[in-house]
Amino acid sequence: MMNTIMLRAVAPADAEAVAELIVAAFAAQAVEVDPPASALRVTAADVLEHLENSGGAVAKQGGAVVGAVLWGAKEGGLYVARLAVHPGWRRQGIARRLLDAAEEEARRAGMPRMHLGTRLRLSDNRRLFTACGFREVAYHAHPGYAAPTWVEMEKRLG
Repeated sequence: MMNTIMLRAVAPADAEAVAELIVAAFAAQAVEVDPPASALRVTAADVLEHLENSGGAVAKQGGAVVGAVLWGAKEGGLYVARLAVHPGWRRQGIARRLLDAAEEEARRAGMPRMHLGTRLRLSDNRRLFTACGFREVAYHAHPGYAAPTWVEMEKRLG
């Protein structure tokens, strides 16, 4: 089935579908996170605003967006944001392909690293990112929380 998945750059016309996908994907996490994910409130306007200065990729099967990732230059590297795969399309390599697209962009732009943040409770996400070459570099707490709630991860590009 993966050979029917096509990747391409996110376009403004994809904004609504990408926003809906992000909300659906984050709502279907295996565990609840506290505080609730801001991704649950992403709108098409947010995606369009992101695209004004940054980029991303979509994975499409037929006419449907089944995966997406947004990225942008931040702190000397390519910051990977909002990696999302439709719940019915998970565990088929789509997230890895989207991360590969982000890495291609980082290398094209001459950036020495990629980085991202993920919740500590999302062990499947942390395993995926580790398997893709990211390592945990710092732990952070959301405002108002005494203990860490999320981890910063980084992949150095050689």
